Amino acid sequence: MILKIVQTGYPVLRQRARELTREEILSDATQVLIQSMFETMRDAPGVGLAAPQIGMPLQLAVIEDRPEFLSKMPPEDLALRARTEVAPHVIVNPRLTAEGAETAEFFEGCLSLPGYTAVVPRALAVRVDAMNERAEPVVIRARGWYARILQHEIDHLHGTLYIDRMQSRSFSTRENFMRFHEARKD
Repeated sequence: MILKIVQTGYPVLRQRARELTREEILSDATQVLIQSMFETMRDAPGVGLAAPQIGMPLQLAVIEDRPEFLSKMPPEDLALRARTEVAPHVIVNPRLTAEGAETAEFFEGCLSLPGYTAVVPRALAVRVDAMNERAEPVVIRARGWYARILQHEIDHLHGTLYIDRMQSRSFSTRENFMRFHEARKD
């Protein structure tokens, strides 16, 4: 089932989400929610979706960077972003740690702020300790674009939007980004 994605200004996007218990994670309701979140993310389309974005203050997110997204990008852009395919997975109650001081700055957007983009500095490498959809502990080590996706989604679980971290003078409509930034690459 496709769920409604709430937009900036909706209070749940600015609240810290609550952790889920093992029993809650394994419940039928949460399992159905996870499947609906994947369907909603794919329909949007996006590479991640956090529960607050569908109005639920839960520390739960789904992530997937599909091959069709990557096939639309020039190989040099993929290499610059260290972007590779990311299999679909779930993170629950994540704890994020930056690994090293190295950062990367790229434009990013958000399904809860459609039509806009800005440059956001993010850690280049991260470690995430979380649980999966089976309430099993998982450790994720990620670099590049995957690390960026994880940071963006985990920010949502803490009431933070990319506009809180952006370089404010880079804030742009998608249309102007395509017109002025993407056009400069030619």
